Amino acid sequence: MHENTETDLYRRWLDDIWNGPKDRAKLAEIAEEFVDEDFVGHWPTTDVNGPGKLAALVAAVKATHTELTYSLEVEPFGADGYVAARWISHGALRAGETDYSSGNDILRIEDGRLVECWVASPGM
Repeated sequence: MHENTETDLYRRWLDDIWNGPKDRAKLAEIAEEFVDEDFVGHWPTTDVNGPGKLAALVAAVKATHTELTYSLEVEPFGADGYVAARWISHGALRAGETDYSSGNDILRIEDGRLVECWVASPGM
């Protein structure tokens, strides 16, 4: 059973979604467990609404890689309905090149569910 503290929700965000399955339908199923239907995600080049669109974005990112793993560089910390963390990703692109990226997330939480996210990351 998963807890719904700010830091637990962030770990689910990273582990269950970003390090989760590649399949869009399975990702949507997982996201619906703790991402609110009115979720809004703000990436540098796009906004995403709802768990289904979030799953589509994550699946599209994963489809460009043969392998991709996200890990924490700065542990999540949160209070008053917000959580933030810094992550790094390592992977291999379909063209064979090694891929490295990093970013910062701030997530807003209401009633134990993720309702909004701001992502600072190059290339998205």
